[in-house]
Amino acid sequence: MLNLFQTFADYMTYEIFKLEPGTGLAGAVDFFIYDTLKIFFMLIVIIFFVSIIRTYFSPERTKQLLSHKREFWGNIMAALLGVVTPFCSCSAVPVFIGFVEAGVPLGVTFSFLISSPMVNEVALVLLWGMFGWKVAAIYITTGLVVAIASGYIIGKLKLEHLVEEYVYQMKVGQSEIVEMNISQKIHYAIDYTKEILSKVWPYVVVAIAIGGGIHGYAPEDFLVAYAGKDNFFAVPIAVLLGVPLYSNAAGIIPIVYVLMEKGMSMGTVLAFMMAVTALSFPEMIILRNVLKPKLIATFIGIVSVAIIGTGYLFNAIL
Repeated sequence: MLNLFQTFADYMTYEIFKLEPGTGLAGAVDFFIYDTLKIFFMLIVIIFFVSIIRTYFSPERTKQLLSHKREFWGNIMAALLGVVTPFCSCSAVPVFIGFVEAGVPLGVTFSFLISSPMVNEVALVLLWGMFGWKVAAIYITTGLVVAIASGYIIGKLKLEHLVEEYVYQMKVGQSEIVEMNISQKIHYAIDYTKEILSKVWPYVVVAIAIGGGIHGYAPEDFLVAYAGKDNFFAVPIAVLLGVPLYSNAAGIIPIVYVLMEKGMSMGTVLAFMMAVTALSFPEMIILRNVLKPKLIATFIGIVSVAIIGTGYLFNAIL
C-alpha cells in the first residue's frame, strides 16, 4: 500500500505537475502528497480499532478501575488507560474532578493526565508511519515511563492541599455505564473515527505542508547549528520551545520528522514532542481551574525534568 502511495505521489509530482526532479519544489510536493495519503490511511485504520477499545473505558469505568488500587500500581494502570482513553485537553478538568471525587490518588490522576494527551492512537499512527515501529515503540514506552514516574513523584510529595478546595467538595453524579453490542460498537467506532478526522485533518494537512516546505527548502545546516547532535543544550532548548506551543500529535509529528531529517537527533525530537503534547500552555490554563499555581509549577517542573532526562538518554544510546 505504501509503495502504491509513493507511486501515485511520484506520478502527480512529475507527470501531472511536470516538476523538475531534484528541485526543492518537487521534493516538497512529493513529500506532501505521499505523507498525506499514508497518514490518513493509517489514521483511519488505527483510530477505528482503538475506538472499539475505547467503548470498554468510559470515564466512570476508568474511575472505578483506579479508585481501589495500590498507588504505584494505580500509576501504571492510569498511564496504560491514558493510551486507550485519549481525552482531549478540554476534558482534563471534568475528568480530573471526577477522579478526585471518586477517591483516586492525586499522583495516579496525574499519571493519567500526562499519558492521555501524550501517548494516543494518533501519535502511534504518525510515528509508525514516519519513523517505523521501533521509534513508535520507543516513544510509547518512554511516554508511559514519564507518566508513571511523574505521577508517582507527585503522589509522594503529598500535594493534595494544592488542589482547589471546591474540587473535594463536589459530588459528581455517577452516570450509568451503557453497554453496547458489537453492532453499536462498530457504529460508534465509525462515528468516532469521523469525529477525530474532522478535528485533526487541518492540523495534519498544515503540518505536512510545513514539513514538506522544510524538506524541500530548509538549509541542511540550519538546525544542526542550533539543535543538532553536537549541541549539548539541544534537549532543554527543545523542551523550552515546546512548552509554550500548542499542538496535538497530528500537528507536531510531521514537522519533527523533517526536523530530524535536517539534523535534530532522536532524543531531542522525542523531548520536543513530549513537551508540546504533555505540557501545552492552554492545558495549563484549563487546569488552573482546579489546581493552585504551585502545583501546576511543580507538575511542569517534574515532567520537564523527566522529559529532558529521556532526551539525553536516547541521544546517548541511539
